[in-house]
Amino acid sequence: MSATYESSLVIGSKYNDFFRQTSGLPTKPSWRSGENAVSWWWKIIRIMKRIFTTAFAALSFFCGLNIMAQSKATAVSLPDSVFVGGQKQHVQGIALDREKGCMYMSFTSRFIKTDLKGNILASIDRIQGHLGAMTFNPKDRKVYASLECKDDEIGAGVAKTLNVTKIAKGSSTFYIAIIDVDKLDKVGTDPEGNDMFKTVLMKEPANDYNAKVNIDGKEFEHRYGCSGIDGVTIAPNIGKGQKANKSFLYVAYGVYSGLDRDDNNYQVILKYDLDNLAAFAQTIKFGTIHESGPKKPLEKYFIYTGNTNYGVQNMAYDSFTGNIFLAVYKGKKPSYPNYDLFAFSIRQKPFKGKLQGVPYSGRQEQIRLAEAGLKDAATGVRGWHFKWGSTGLCPIGGGLWYISENAQNVNKLQSCTARLYRWTGNPEHPFNK
Repeated sequence: MSATYESSLVIGSKYNDFFRQTSGLPTKPSWRSGENAVSWWWKIIRIMKRIFTTAFAALSFFCGLNIMAQSKATAVSLPDSVFVGGQKQHVQGIALDREKGCMYMSFTSRFIKTDLKGNILASIDRIQGHLGAMTFNPKDRKVYASLECKDDEIGAGVAKTLNVTKIAKGSSTFYIAIIDVDKLDKVGTDPEGNDMFKTVLMKEPANDYNAKVNIDGKEFEHRYGCSGIDGVTIAPNIGKGQKANKSFLYVAYGVYSGLDRDDNNYQVILKYDLDNLAAFAQTIKFGTIHESGPKKPLEKYFIYTGNTNYGVQNMAYDSFTGNIFLAVYKGKKPSYPNYDLFAFSIRQKPFKGKLQGVPYSGRQEQIRLAEAGLKDAATGVRGWHFKWGSTGLCPIGGGLWYISENAQNVNKLQSCTARLYRWTGNPEHPFNK
């Protein structure tokens, strides 16, 4: 007899005791007056209880088998790794679709849909911009990804690879791309004028990117060091905790390194109403700018991490820990610990205060880093040294993550190995394979 069936019998027996106690019937038949009638009724009750016990045990047994079968199926459906190679540009982000058994990857100007063996099922090619980090929303079955069309060296690199005209100075635009993955069914899909690839204009980062600021009499381009946007994730309302029913889209700035300035030591995260973004979404024609997008984010948060190289590359909300994780290319300023990975709890209540080293900015909404990982005594900054994650972070629940390991072969072709890791929380080794 299985352990599941035995435990079901015990549960059924306990239910019988509860049934006797709450029904007002005696736990044993009375043999005083009217004993024949009581005995007769008690026999019927005992027969009914036996039928109930057997039925309950059988139901629990088969339910147990079903749960174990589902758990086994889930385990089988998640490979240790998913490899995709032979790409011209390096991987920027990954997302898992457990329902359809697919993985989505961005290789800068190419969006790829694969099965869990790494076979390319479909793609969107010649995206004339930097398609960066991404997240998959299982509720509407769409991928949300950052898209930069920039006038800097990154934009010039994309233009050279695709042999198209580079973005003119002062014409940089930033979008959230909304990709309907269920409509994507062939390799080489054209993104222009296509309903499966829509975009929403992000006006706030464009304002900061194009702004010039004065610090101690010296003029700098790009307010807060803003280089555009990259990391994106879907998460509950910060300050309301995991019990909040509504989800929001969080978008992180890229931030230029800039060793000669101190206003670029914060990560900047914008919050948008996820449900309202679809109303702004338009198809795209590269070389033109549509103006459809929210005027302002719902919130703008600053997180003190010290400077990084191009800011938050990937951002991911993990329901297992209740944290949002930030993966970066580590910074170069010697006064900071220059971690590769940071995290903050969504349970905390943001606070308002002055930004260090940013004389032109007033009091801003700020978020504290999680009390986890290594701690730098000089700055109080906390985080982890971890090689991977800047090209793809994808938590899948229960402490499991797919994390991108990017590589380049001798022919200069790029690859991504999305490898399964388990979160440890250890300050020295936050993930184990």
